[in-house]
Amino acid sequence: MKTKYLRAAILFFGTFAPALTQAQQTQQPDSIDLFLRQRMQAQHIPALQLAVIRQGKIVKLNSYGTANLENSIPATDQSIFSINSITKAFTGVAIMQLAEEGKLKINDPISLYIDSLPVSWQKITLKQVLTHTSGLPDILDSNEQILENANENLAWKKVRTLPLEFKTGDQFSYNQTGYVILGKIITKLSGVHFTKFIEDRQFKVADMPLTRFGDSFDVIQHSAGAYTMVKFVGGKPVRGNSPGNAYIQFPVFFRTAAGILSTAKDMANWIIALKDGQLLKQKASVETLWAPAILNNGKIGGFNQLTNGYALGWPTVSRAEHPAAGPVGGGRSALFVYRKDDLSIVVLTNLMGANPDRFIDEIAAYYIPEMHQSNGFGLAPAIRKLRAELLKQGFDQSAAIAASLKKKDPSFNLNENDLNGWAYQLLSENEVAKALSIFRLNVKLYPESANAYDSLGEILEITGNDQEALLNYKKSLSLNPENKNAVQHIKALSGS
Repeated sequence: MKTKYLRAAILFFGTFAPALTQAQQTQQPDSIDLFLRQRMQAQHIPALQLAVIRQGKIVKLNSYGTANLENSIPATDQSIFSINSITKAFTGVAIMQLAEEGKLKINDPISLYIDSLPVSWQKITLKQVLTHTSGLPDILDSNEQILENANENLAWKKVRTLPLEFKTGDQFSYNQTGYVILGKIITKLSGVHFTKFIEDRQFKVADMPLTRFGDSFDVIQHSAGAYTMVKFVGGKPVRGNSPGNAYIQFPVFFRTAAGILSTAKDMANWIIALKDGQLLKQKASVETLWAPAILNNGKIGGFNQLTNGYALGWPTVSRAEHPAAGPVGGGRSALFVYRKDDLSIVVLTNLMGANPDRFIDEIAAYYIPEMHQSNGFGLAPAIRKLRAELLKQGFDQSAAIAASLKKKDPSFNLNENDLNGWAYQLLSENEVAKALSIFRLNVKLYPESANAYDSLGEILEITGNDQEALLNYKKSLSLNPENKNAVQHIKALSGS
């Protein structure tokens, strides 16, 4: 649909440009620096920190942009960022530390450690809680606010009156209640509050001097703050043209779910400590930590096509090539540990909605070139096979080549969404002619898809072919009378 590309174009050609730190001004930028500055400009990201780890060492550490927009304070390696739900990965490590000490087993029911649970909760295991497959009712309401105005006792009392959302193990559903329960268990079994247990057993051990628990209420030296492109107007979220302040609080009892603030360097030290046995003594413990949960139907579940699984506090990027354990937080921070490669990458930003998990693979590609999007990495197997033939024979032959591949292999199937996504990727890379051929192929293969015609209408309009664009928007609307995007563009193109 039209907004997918034009929004990106508007952002990219906007006037916002990240400031350079003093170190950046004196260092010769490499390809990664140039790539990140482009992304920051395109997405209006005020500040970003990067750490790259190879062979147990930090091989690249840099900070970009402005940590504090109000006072024009540049980001440095000392700037402190909220990592939001990456905190859950620390909770997962804490649970495995207790498991190594024999104080719990991850397949134990939570009722073994917590009293006065509803009957329907009592057989739910620690693992199911950690992996968001428990079915527990969420302690957050529909507006993502903690129940009962974040009063711990009242919220805990209220959530226990709510029914399970689904049969335990049937699906993945992101849930904060389980992590509140984990905090109670860590505190009970360790003999100290869970925040202190994590501070003592992870922050201190891994050499993380700038890492702490906190939120927007706390006065934190060198804080990079929090910004958002979205504000509420008339009760509805509206995307603005420049970042505005965001304010988030995490009550102490909620801080197993979110609430850690850190730096890219500290996070890199944490990854190194985890991989070399300082935090968990047994390699099997780390493997368990990073193994995605298997649902009752034998599949895995996660946030999206990229982070498509969830392990013990760790989202996973489960795929045949370059799989990763990939915690993400607040749509603003992410880290990927590439499990089969000697590579880990940390990206912290201060913009909610920056979603660095979407471009970490491209950073990795500067170390593993086959991972560049331009080389086809991340595409579905059928799309990659099609791409290889198109590069040999020409994109103008896309329909004939697709038919030939299908004739040779009856199991060959081009998924509509995969094709549409690849076409938009080509468009974002300014490969307009190639993108147009793929959009046309998608319409040919899926002639009853309103979205396929809508997307084709978009690129035709972009390339100035208004009359053909109008025809495609009309076809899309006939297939889906509720397509408001098509209605808007039909009006614009027809002058009515």
